[in-house]
Amino acid sequence: MAMIYSIKQVSEKTNLPSHTLRYYEKEGLLPFVKRSEGGIRRFTDDDLEWLGLICCLKETGMPIKQIKEFVDLSVQGGGTLKQRCEILIEHKKNVENEIQTMQKHLKKVTMKINHFSAQYEEYARR
Repeated sequence: MAMIYSIKQVSEKTNLPSHTLRYYEKEGLLPFVKRSEGGIRRFTDDDLEWLGLICCLKETGMPIKQIKEFVDLSVQGGGTLKQRCEILIEHKKNVENEIQTMQKHLKKVTMKINHFSAQYEEYARR
């Protein structure tokens, strides 16, 4: 039997505030979320899986507008698989470039820590 979750339960499971989940839905990022007759959102495990992908893409720097484009293509079905792959491949390249840039910055920070630590040790010996 499929599990159904309330927005509060999803918020607790994902550590995303309810208002963020509502915003994502309003922006069209969660088009599959159904509602009860009373209008209450009813999330499924599949919705949680989508939400996980949305968060992954967002946290790795993909703009909401591009995530929306990806979701819209997904709604259209199998005919858009190539386009979705292309979007993800391009995003992967961007993430890899960002990681390289951050590695360079990390090296610089580490060098400065070593430099200032050595200076401090020399200063403290006086």
